[in-house]
Amino acid sequence: MPRRSPFRPSRPARRGLAAATVALLASVAVGCGDAGELQGAGATPTAISPDKLWPDLTPASRPAFDIGEVDTEVVKGIKVPGGDIRKVDPVAVVREEITTHPGDYAQGTYAETARRMADCGRSGAAGSRCPVLKAYYRDLTGDGHDDLTLGFRQLPGKLTAVRVYTVRKDRLVQVMAYEDAVSGVELAGRSVIIRAPSEVAGYEYRLQWTWDQQQRAMLLTHDEMLRTGGRKYPPHPSASPTSTASAPPPPSRAASSSVSASPSASSSASGR
Repeated sequence: MPRRSPFRPSRPARRGLAAATVALLASVAVGCGDAGELQGAGATPTAISPDKLWPDLTPASRPAFDIGEVDTEVVKGIKVPGGDIRKVDPVAVVREEITTHPGDYAQGTYAETARRMADCGRSGAAGSRCPVLKAYYRDLTGDGHDDLTLGFRQLPGKLTAVRVYTVRKDRLVQVMAYEDAVSGVELAGRSVIIRAPSEVAGYEYRLQWTWDQQQRAMLLTHDEMLRTGGRKYPPHPSASPTSTASAPPPPSRAASSSVSASPSASSSASGR
């Protein structure tokens, strides 16, 4: 005799289930006019499967642009006494970046930042001109030791540079770099979340950089546009109807971001 599956009810059991089902339906029919009865939610939307476009298109084997997702750099000239990143002077770290990239600072776009570094460490109104922001310490890499999240103004524009540093063998290593017209920065878990204004009224950009143990760098894991609920930034005036010239589209934010140590890497703000 064939063996019955343990998950399949026997005939008597199925008869009992059928009888219970009939009784349940009868009780529902009797109580149709009772308060608290089940109500129909209406028609269920038809599920639509995704459409794969251009199935004959040859898949790309390599990216079109090198955006330096996993670039890291040892900060030369900065010592980490005892491997304690809290003993590193944040102002010295920014000065080292300015020295390493004179084309971007001393003789470049952010020359005002280089000039105002002389105000760092001074008291009063002069000290408030220092472009280096308060440093924050948190374990972002999961190794049990604090890492350094550093920000500084890129002047005379309105960009803010955000950097993350960790320590490897008593050396300071930059594992994330990004510049934008930042409206807010948060640390959450192993992530750095950067909010930036959008030219679209009522929306902002939200970028999340998360530590990746395999690449040993902060990777851009989320890049999205979110509704803020109100108009904060005036839209650009539309082109005149009589105008025949059209402006080129702005570059993609994801393609313009970089983990490269060089501040010359284009940010999305510079493309807007």
